[in-house]
Amino acid sequence: MFEDQKVKKSVVITLALLALFLAVKAVGEVKSFRFIGSYPQAQSVITVSGKGEVIAVPDIATFSFSVTEESLIVKTAQDEAAKTTNAILDFLKQNGVAERDIKTNGYNIYPRYETDGKMSPAIYPPYPTGPQRLAAYVVTQSVTVKVRKLEDAGKLLSGIGEIGATDISGLAFDFDKRDELVKEARDKAIMEARKEAAKLSKSLGVRLVRIVSYNEGGGYPIYYGKAEAMSVRASDAGGIPPEIPVGEDKIISNVSITYEVK
Repeated sequence: MFEDQKVKKSVVITLALLALFLAVKAVGEVKSFRFIGSYPQAQSVITVSGKGEVIAVPDIATFSFSVTEESLIVKTAQDEAAKTTNAILDFLKQNGVAERDIKTNGYNIYPRYETDGKMSPAIYPPYPTGPQRLAAYVVTQSVTVKVRKLEDAGKLLSGIGEIGATDISGLAFDFDKRDELVKEARDKAIMEARKEAAKLSKSLGVRLVRIVSYNEGGGYPIYYGKAEAMSVRASDAGGIPPEIPVGEDKIISNVSITYEVK
């Protein structure tokens, strides 16, 4: 008798809990009906842009030169190339170029062949049709130089040509602390974008909440009155040192900022 009452009581409790669970779920389903056919509210944003510019005079220059020697004996060509290159390096160091600003960027040895025989008239342009023979081994060493005293650039270019550089090329100007100038231009661009955001939000009658995206471009130089990159043959580099005008560079940064607004 006692056991039957206990079982009945457990059944009643279980049914009551089940009924309560179904009731809560039903209420939740009814509340969700108001979202049917609607979408969550989209985030309200505005996007503004800014541009920053920094104009400065470059304070470093870079150029490359190479020394080329030929001989039927590889070692002879190497020795001659090393002799000329070392003389040029000594000249650069004696004129204030630090060793850390001189870097070898290439060293090549290859055979050069010539062809004996008559010219072929059937092919244009005609070329020799005889057997090839080894003319020489060619040794070339290429070096890049960074110049920190720009007023010495012309003297250095002329001097290495007189010593025996066979090719001088790639004269270009830059900033030793470029990152600082890029940051300055970026800060100006951001400030301009922030001012534009403040004006736009006031005109629209909204409040800036937070930044949701940021994009940056630029940091590239625009040149004003600077010397073009140049290529000089050894025969042209001697004599009177060339004047090397530097001019100014403009570094530009462009930013785009998207704000959430309310």
